[in-house]
Amino acid sequence: MSFNLEVTGFRLNLFFFFFLLNPDIFVTVNVLKFPTDFFIWSFFIVDFTFFFKFVLFYSVYVLCRWLVLAMAMLRFYIKKGTHKGLYRSIARTLKFFQTFALVEVGHCAIGIVRTSVIVTGVQVCSRIFMVWLVASSIRQIQNEESVILFLVVWTVTEITRYSYYTFKLLNHLPYFVKWARYNFFIVLYPLGVIGELLSIYAALPFVRRSGMYSMRLPNKYNVSFDYYYCLIIVMLSYIPLFPQLYFHMLRQRRRVLHGEVIVEKDD
Repeated sequence: MSFNLEVTGFRLNLFFFFFLLNPDIFVTVNVLKFPTDFFIWSFFIVDFTFFFKFVLFYSVYVLCRWLVLAMAMLRFYIKKGTHKGLYRSIARTLKFFQTFALVEVGHCAIGIVRTSVIVTGVQVCSRIFMVWLVASSIRQIQNEESVILFLVVWTVTEITRYSYYTFKLLNHLPYFVKWARYNFFIVLYPLGVIGELLSIYAALPFVRRSGMYSMRLPNKYNVSFDYYYCLIIVMLSYIPLFPQLYFHMLRQRRRVLHGEVIVEKDD
């Protein structure tokens, strides 16, 4: 069977929204077939609260999204033997998936999940920025190794994270999944930041030459904006922001894996 990433992504999105429109009925996923004969076996959600249904189904949905994306990347590399052209082949689907992650900020804001709104918001918005305003806007950098680096890191991170959420919600959490959730990030988060920073850095010469997204004076709005310097500010913002996210995860790691009682202020 040929692989169509957009069709597979559309089916996942359609199924997710159908669930949202029918939250109080029994939901059965029967043989959700993916390319390369990947199956998700049936599961049943019965007599749970609405929020539990929502969070569980959302976790499964996001896990499936990133598995589909991972398979698309792997199949492209096996078929082409190179990473060149990979980003372009998944760009449209990646933009939708990553933008839809704004829902997670809403989950935190209204208390569906007990996670810091600031930590989640910074992570989601930085990724949306990278996808829409850097990698997708500046085609000259799409074949850079740094772009593939942060794509791979994001994919492994999200598959690990949502596997953890799903198994935990089902009360069947394998120790390896928990261990992976709170150990993989030690290496993945710095690698992801390196990939993002190198991608922005690679984009700077093209932005400076083209003047994209910039406004020069004089103009009718009497406003000046230089996207080149904006990107430099974004790069500098990683200095205070990344340690906060990283040390937050280290504290969570000590609490979950070693049973330490961590008292944190509300963000």
